[in-house]
Amino acid sequence: MATITRFEDLNIWKEARIQAQGIYAQIINNQNIQDYPLKNQINGSSGSVMDNIAEGYDRKGNKEFKQFLAIAFGSNGEVKSQYRSLYRCYINQKDFDEFIKRNENISKMLTGFIKYLNRTEFKGTKFIIEEPIAEYTSTNLEH
Repeated sequence: MATITRFEDLNIWKEARIQAQGIYAQIINNQNIQDYPLKNQINGSSGSVMDNIAEGYDRKGNKEFKQFLAIAFGSNGEVKSQYRSLYRCYINQKDFDEFIKRNENISKMLTGFIKYLNRTEFKGTKFIIEEPIAEYTSTNLEH
């Protein structure tokens, strides 16, 4: 298994990004939809899913990562609750069903990731103790 070195490599983040991009393409970027409060709500919550995954990962500690994954899970629920977009005919049933399927998959991935972090003994990269690098001075560089 490859080591993940950046949040952009996490499948869960990639799925959240695809979800946010789809919402943007279908609802946010649709000039015929004048419901700005709904646009702002769903845009913010879908962005929050991917942003919290990224922020948690970049904290470099599993405890904080789990906390941010839980926040992402809540934001993902907020995205799912935007049934108004369907009821107000801003999106068709087929596209809405695809969004719900992706959203539920993201929730499963978040749950699985949190369970994995609960099981692992690895506490995060910020806890790795590295060998100190010898200080170089002008005198020991000359030799």
